[in-house]
Amino acid sequence: MKEYFADFRSDTVTKPCANMLDAMFSAKVGDDVFGEDPTVNELQEYAARLFGMEAALFCSSGTQTNQIAIKLHTQPGTELICDAKSHIYLYEGGGIAFNSGASARLIQSERGMFSAPDVEENINKDDVHFPATKLVCLENTVNKGGGACWNWDEVLKIKEVCTQHNLAFHLDGARLFNALAESKQTPLDYGNTFDTISICLSKGLGAPVGSLLLGSAQHIKQAKRVRKVLGGGMRQAGFLAAAGLFALKNNVNRLNEDHKKAKHIASILENYNWVETILPVETNIIIFKTKSELSSEDITQKLAKNGIKISNMGKNLVRLVFHLNHSDIEIAKLEEALKGI
Repeated sequence: MKEYFADFRSDTVTKPCANMLDAMFSAKVGDDVFGEDPTVNELQEYAARLFGMEAALFCSSGTQTNQIAIKLHTQPGTELICDAKSHIYLYEGGGIAFNSGASARLIQSERGMFSAPDVEENINKDDVHFPATKLVCLENTVNKGGGACWNWDEVLKIKEVCTQHNLAFHLDGARLFNALAESKQTPLDYGNTFDTISICLSKGLGAPVGSLLLGSAQHIKQAKRVRKVLGGGMRQAGFLAAAGLFALKNNVNRLNEDHKKAKHIASILENYNWVETILPVETNIIIFKTKSELSSEDITQKLAKNGIKISNMGKNLVRLVFHLNHSDIEIAKLEEALKGI
């Protein structure tokens, strides 16, 4: 297997630091399926308090927390509204249909962020010919939008539409803390607005495994049942939960460092004539389009020869994601490799 110098494919490739490992090895554990793992319980209670929500549930992945939430808010034959670029639609294995028997009404938007009128226009009328609209899902930040952050005023307007039409409101907040680092909002603002929220601990926060679903006590009680059906019950999960606790307490305030690195590399890419366009860089993700004479596969291979991994998204699109394991030396190596293309 080839050794690589630096990995910019995703912020999911991070490794635990020494202090996080110490927290994991010293964690107090029990059987979480019985609700007896003290570290899991502490993580869930900490996250719920942080967002001002009643309860939280520790799960193995963001896909699992999103799919559980969709199951909570829909029934077979009903429909949710989401963007066509959203993770729940594109990258969760068809789980909306497979797990919940629901359909998805897709909104086409520029960077994965639609408006309140868009939601209003896509709510089905009360007619037996149409699936009943039950749920609206947002993603913040938007992965396919280049780490784009939602405008908070628009989020509140969409919430008003949901309230008027008795629709549930779910947030895929896989990189929510990245959005919070660039805004004036707080976790409490989000907890007061959404019915359920999924947050990932294993992306920018640097934990090796795990996501949390946040919601009301009743929602989380039912979520435990759904998690069980999905095979998501874990036993002495406190070793993993300890990493999540460490991440929430220590790795949130440093996220701006990743954003600065991404913006720095974006400013360099702007100077190259083989780059056609770059999506606005707000957080830790760069997505850019190459000109036709130099494909995304060409870029991927050229950087790989320099020991650098990136994501080839097809259609001349390339993605780089910055995270806490990237040293200044790795950033300099990336700069050097880009100049050599």
